[in-house]
Amino acid sequence: MPPAIIVLAILTLILSQLFYAFLPYRRRAYLPVLLMALLGVLLGQLWSFVGLPAKVWGEADLVPGVIFALALQPLAQRVPIRWGSNGG
Repeated sequence: MPPAIIVLAILTLILSQLFYAFLPYRRRAYLPVLLMALLGVLLGQLWSFVGLPAKVWGEADLVPGVIFALALQPLAQRVPIRWGSNGG
């Protein structure tokens, strides 16, 4: 497994925990926060792949990923996640 994938997974988990604990939003589910953090970190990697300037930490692009993940957090409460069946 490439080191970048491990760093991205750890960074995503750390960011999602920090955002869930410290951002001043109403009560919300953790899964949308995790998904938005993952999407932000992946956008940071896309930023690196395109070749735009950024602070690089190993193979992971740290600063753009954190900025994108933070910018996407207000959208976390709008992610429709449904568990179970549709009542049928």
